[in-house]
Amino acid sequence: MALVRNPLTPEQIDAGRRLGRFLREARGERSLGEVAEAAGISPETLRKIETGRLPSPAFGTVVGLAGAVAVDLDEVAAAWQGLVAASGAP
Repeated sequence: MALVRNPLTPEQIDAGRRLGRFLREARGERSLGEVAEAAGISPETLRKIETGRLPSPAFGTVVGLAGAVAVDLDEVAAAWQGLVAASGAP
């Protein structure tokens, strides 16, 4: 029996875009390759997350990225939920 993943809702897609913007800003001046390597993912995966083309990355990927850009998972979750703007301001 094949598992079929349900399509993401518009709200989930928007949350993924917010996550991507937040992580891109948190990366600052560091190169995409440097942060991707520190997070244990490919630069292309990070590019997709930052641009919203991968709106629902695996939890382990998000944990790795949070560590690589030195932000708390609570901040990442708040960005995903739309509780803070990309700049970190509520």
